Amino acid sequence: MTSATTAPAHLPTIINPSHLHDPRPNGYSTAVAAPASGRMVFVSGQGGQERDGSLSPDFAAQMKQAYANLAAVLEALGAEVAQVMKLTVYVVDHDMSKLGVLTSGVTRMFGATLPAQTLVPVPKLAVDGMLFEVEAIVSVQ
Repeated sequence: MTSATTAPAHLPTIINPSHLHDPRPNGYSTAVAAPASGRMVFVSGQGGQERDGSLSPDFAAQMKQAYANLAAVLEALGAEVAQVMKLTVYVVDHDMSKLGVLTSGVTRMFGATLPAQTLVPVPKLAVDGMLFEVEAIVSVQ
């Protein structure tokens, strides 16, 4: 039995098979199917830099800013968060203490329309001091 959230024709369909572990409490969906009418946009990794390039030393603050930066890209695309199909997040020195912060951040931005997501622990990111980065695949009209 598969649980699929029926979406308007311009939005992706979220799929969480009922015979698998429910991923939603951890802030993601098992699969997301793009609408046939959409085109795919691949958004480069967004870090937690402020407009002036500065980075907070705090992981949660960087994550919050990175999602704000992603929201700005979505706005520029004319897209809404429900059109994000896949996220890849990169976390420097990930440990389980960060999982609650990560889940809170993604659910704050996406609510019930959780995209598919992969978390990749890394030792370092491109910019010194960067602790979090998020890239996205978006379906737009």
